[in-house]
Amino acid sequence: MPTKTGTTIMTENIDVIIPQRVGEASEISYGAPPRPDFGPLARDRIPVRSMAAGDLTALVEIDRRITGHERVRYFERKLADALTDSDVRASLVAELDGVPVGFIMARVDLGEFGRVDTTAVLDTIGVHPDYQNRGVGRALISQLLMNLATLRVETVRTEIDWKDRELLGYLDRSGFRPSQQLCFDQSLI
Repeated sequence: MPTKTGTTIMTENIDVIIPQRVGEASEISYGAPPRPDFGPLARDRIPVRSMAAGDLTALVEIDRRITGHERVRYFERKLADALTDSDVRASLVAELDGVPVGFIMARVDLGEFGRVDTTAVLDTIGVHPDYQNRGVGRALISQLLMNLATLRVETVRTEIDWKDRELLGYLDRSGFRPSQQLCFDQSLI
């Protein structure tokens, strides 16, 4: 006799309810044909490599094209940290035609403010304006997340200006969500 949740059958005087299938299967069927993956991943199409000392000029130029400011000292310090600091670093450069067209700088944080979990901190990301909307940012974040997963990092944090709608949109499309932490700043100037 059919019910709303399944079919009841009698087996040796015991009522057994066999649920009817509704919606997606609750278990993965490894015998089913694979779902389409919609083509190669961005990191498969755009070469991404570890950052090197010779990348400084390209980093500064990409950042200048994005921000309109030349921040040589900032990138000298960040690159030195990425290449020589004892913390685990995960800084990458994306190249097209052998030319750096984007970068991402991150580090693994082994705990702060009483936290003991391993978290990655995304410091800086940039894609040359002439190469935006071509998958460079996706390739960088995808490779970064894959590298961090091998280090068993489960959380990536970053701070951005909430008025930067373009970056907010990019991070949202990349799977980032607002944190439940509340940070406070006080300007002393």
